[in-house]
Amino acid sequence: MQGISTGAIFFIIGIYFLFLILISYFTSGNSKNEDFFIGGRKSPWFVVAFGMIGATLSGVTFISVPGWVTDSQFSYLQTVFGYLLGYIVIAFVLMPMYYRLRLTSIYTYLEQRFGTRSYKTGAAYFLLSRTIGASFRLYLVVIVLQTFVMNQFGIPFAGTILITIGLIWIYTYRGGIRTIIWTDTLQTASMLIAVCTTIYFVGDAMGWSFSEIFEQVGGSEYSKVWFFEGGWSDPRNFFKQFFGGMFITIVMTGLDQDMMQKNLSCRNIGDAQKNMLSFSVILIFANILFLSLGALLYLYASQNGIEVPTRMVSGVEKEATDLMYPTLALQHLHPVVGVSFLIGLIAAAYSSADSALTALTTSFCIDFLGFDKSDASEESKKKKRLLVHIGISILLFWVIMLFYYINDDAVINSLFTMAGYTYGPLLGLYAFGFFINKGVNDQLIPAICIASPLITFLLDTFSEELLWGYKFSFELLIVNGLLTFLGMLLISKKTDHSFKHLLSRWHI
Repeated sequence: MQGISTGAIFFIIGIYFLFLILISYFTSGNSKNEDFFIGGRKSPWFVVAFGMIGATLSGVTFISVPGWVTDSQFSYLQTVFGYLLGYIVIAFVLMPMYYRLRLTSIYTYLEQRFGTRSYKTGAAYFLLSRTIGASFRLYLVVIVLQTFVMNQFGIPFAGTILITIGLIWIYTYRGGIRTIIWTDTLQTASMLIAVCTTIYFVGDAMGWSFSEIFEQVGGSEYSKVWFFEGGWSDPRNFFKQFFGGMFITIVMTGLDQDMMQKNLSCRNIGDAQKNMLSFSVILIFANILFLSLGALLYLYASQNGIEVPTRMVSGVEKEATDLMYPTLALQHLHPVVGVSFLIGLIAAAYSSADSALTALTTSFCIDFLGFDKSDASEESKKKKRLLVHIGISILLFWVIMLFYYINDDAVINSLFTMAGYTYGPLLGLYAFGFFINKGVNDQLIPAICIASPLITFLLDTFSEELLWGYKFSFELLIVNGLLTFLGMLLISKKTDHSFKHLLSRWHI
């Protein structure tokens, strides 16, 4: 990397992790199991809101979104505006219920509404989805660290993963969500500083003032946001992306233990709603920054004759747009950009991975070990929680290694996409629970929730042949949820306790 020694790189990374460990030390004192899971319900809402930006953006956004603009322009913003509507639904429909029921794991709602099988199915789908999703995001970031940093020290890929996950474990094993709330704040700031620093130095290298940077980006071929003219077969179609974004937010935030755990740590529902609404607005501007950076990087590359990086995929050399930002930051731009990029990259990896590790530990302890129903001592629960925390860390290591040995982007992306399918059943389960005044045959729920993603996958695979050239995009999640919902209608039955009675019992 130009102008930066390898020793300096490790010094910078070491200082960053020292801050994380110090935050962990000061936030985890005298922590109990409840503090690990929901922070004692004392988290300041504005700190949660800012920290959630980093957790939502993750390493995929940090690395990949700037690279997307060459193919999809700014169409991703259509999805981001859909997110906003989804966050409003979460703030005023889902979160009031979670708070009134005083849930630690949000999937215990399914047990009270339908039964044990539904509850375990929902929790199992979360564990599967978040394990694959967190591993995939860490895998992308570890590849960049390996390529641009660790190879210089002769550290193998497995060693890079162990260091990465080991450091997460060190600063989360005691404080849990109480620590995550504050480390996420540092990580969000690091990511945004990295993006702003890169924008400044790229503009300076091209001789543009701050206002000229945004004039050039706004006037470029990359800045088109709205796509109404492409028809339903266009994956960038506004309606597909907007409503797909809305439902993605509802399930991947509102029905996801990882994201909701932070919200449930706020003092009350009012604070949680302020957190959700302010966070959703800030997120729009953060994504505009990332997309603007992407356009700027391609304008810089074009002006300087720099080609899009490539990688070998199944023996074929293909463009790797997700390597555009790291390549320019670490090999072509000012050393300050390289330093800020590295810190931002690490922050992006850890802001999603640390909360995922905590949420997976929480879900397993509550949903499968029954911590909320156990009379075991606090010390006994702490020991079990520690073992689960270690076990989840080991699981993440082996899933990332699996991605590495597969070494095929198409297969890995398919696995990540399949993880997304598992949120569809959660959407169907919760939608039925909220809007249909009936019970279901709880024994059949697992079969319904397995069949729905499989049918969705088949529809996606053969959609062009079956649906006159139609191609699915983000709306695939809606289809998956609808199939689960219809399946539940087929196995529905009258219940002794109407849903209205349940709501009244829960004071909703």
